[in-house]
Amino acid sequence: MRSTRHSPPRNPSVRIIPVLGLLAALLLAIGGPLAPRATAAADPTARAVRIMPLGDSITGSPGCWRAVLWNRLQSSGYTDIDFVGTLGPQGCGQPHDGDNEGHGGELVTNVADQNLLPGRLAATLPDIVVMHFGTNDVWSAIAPDRILAAYSKLVEQMRASNPDMKILVAQLIPMNPGSCTACAQRVVDLNARIPDWARTTSTDRSPVTVVDQWTGFSTATDTYDGVHPNASGDDKIAARWYPALTALLDTGTPGDPGDPDDPGDPGDPGGGQPSCSASFRAPSVWQGGYQGEVTVTNTSTSPVSGWTVTVAPADGARLTQIWGGTLTTTTDGTAAVTNEAWNGTLAPGASATFGFIASAPATAGAPSATVTCTAHTASS
Repeated sequence: MRSTRHSPPRNPSVRIIPVLGLLAALLLAIGGPLAPRATAAADPTARAVRIMPLGDSITGSPGCWRAVLWNRLQSSGYTDIDFVGTLGPQGCGQPHDGDNEGHGGELVTNVADQNLLPGRLAATLPDIVVMHFGTNDVWSAIAPDRILAAYSKLVEQMRASNPDMKILVAQLIPMNPGSCTACAQRVVDLNARIPDWARTTSTDRSPVTVVDQWTGFSTATDTYDGVHPNASGDDKIAARWYPALTALLDTGTPGDPGDPDDPGDPGDPGGGQPSCSASFRAPSVWQGGYQGEVTVTNTSTSPVSGWTVTVAPADGARLTQIWGGTLTTTTDGTAAVTNEAWNGTLAPGASATFGFIASAPATAGAPSATVTCTAHTASS
């Protein structure tokens, strides 16, 4: 197990903190850890990083992706974290920290207009906010401009609570309820606007990172009613949050000043060379093979213009087909996957995915692979 880095709070009124073991099969289904992290010595002055899941019923009623995400974080060594919110756990059938701010039926525009968030922030003092919010606004035919204005107001309130707030904002999962034939396109329209909004809203001190929860999510197979995620949907949502959230945890707690004499410290705004991380999951397994997915995340504060991921499958498996990248395979089965032209450029905190089919011996165990990422700049 490992601990994220902490610096003692400089001001007791400003809390600075960002975001149990499951069965191996469940960890695999959502892209479980490939190897345990090294244990770090506990810092007696450090306190847990506070992470607020913020949204509506997709986040809180019951919002079981939170349980899946919590257990994956715990099992991969991120133990000095605390999910926070004024609402408590609502089931989900597995131990987890269920505190959250997912209020069923809420509109993000109402939360902004009625100034509901400041009191919730004051009660919980988060350092990272994980926000999937706006589904009810889309259902209510509220225009993207109004929704994004509400996002901006909430971000202002988050920064008033904690100037070092780190914010993950979802491009919403698809929705296709029988009572709203226009909702599917409305989600597409809103999601298309979120990246530009985030770029103009993000700051070095308080970055806003967009997490694509829409791509690869099916209302037919990943929801039980065209809107709310089922178990498959929970796994997919948790898998998308995980790399973006761990990228924040790995670069230090919010407010960590880093080493001012080291321009390569990834915690220093504007410093460091481009870098990336890769995470593996196997969403589908069958006799003699499986489908794999790798998520590549820009973990630096500099843009990445391209990436190469090395995939070393376990138990003699070999990649046979790939999409979202260009494949080169060595004789030992290790594969090098380089980005396509359309998914190589990643802003700080942004992610891209590629998928593959692997063949495996009949005697192979559960799918696993060691994945490493190398970032490229325009000149490399």
